[in-house]
Amino acid sequence: MEQIKLELQLRNEAGSGEVKVLRRAGFIPGVIYGGDVKPLSVKLMRKDFDRIMRHHQGESILFQVNILDNGKKIEDCIALTKATYFNPVSDFVDHIDFQRISMDKEISFRVAIVTKGEAIGLKKMGATLEHGLRELEVICLPKNIPQHIEVDVTNLDTHHAIHVSDLALGEGVRTKMDPGAVVVAVVYSTREEAPAAEAEPASPTLEVIKEKPKDEAAGAAKPAAGAAKPAAPKK
Repeated sequence: MEQIKLELQLRNEAGSGEVKVLRRAGFIPGVIYGGDVKPLSVKLMRKDFDRIMRHHQGESILFQVNILDNGKKIEDCIALTKATYFNPVSDFVDHIDFQRISMDKEISFRVAIVTKGEAIGLKKMGATLEHGLRELEVICLPKNIPQHIEVDVTNLDTHHAIHVSDLALGEGVRTKMDPGAVVVAVVYSTREEAPAAEAEPASPTLEVIKEKPKDEAAGAAKPAAGAAKPAAPKK
């Protein structure tokens, strides 16, 4: 997986007033933690982060981080975004949590699921494509993290579904999620709209995964592109 260079600066601004001034100056406050190094309060240029996210929208990203203190490099590491917090009014990024990772240790990471093609079942009146999962939690070495998981729905007809067990995860990538969980399915929006000949079968039950919002003073939390955490040791 490609590593994107990102520059972080040590941050001394701590109070709410100082942090507001920091944001108005074009910075995003954040913190980086993990590994055997103490957590550090950091800041990064908003324009740099926005440019990266626009270019890699919907993809998993590894950051090659340089941490500076008054222009002097004090640390370099590989990191992932653990959580991104958004302002509930402006929807701008208010705060970012980064997590240091080791390239030779497996991690658990959420990867976006992307559909490809147009399902044949959508040609039937009243049929819709419903997503049971928008992300899949995978376990692998950082170098094997997929940028996204592609699902071809072209041959998907009404009352049919693609399950976790049907996904191609790539070499060295696995998941502990339920193999029978529905990823995407073609169903009728209402029972009345279904043709009489097809009204009898029940629509697949969709398992919708929702993350609980975090109570963060900086703003309302939204899931990051991917959240990393150490994987359980293999037995």
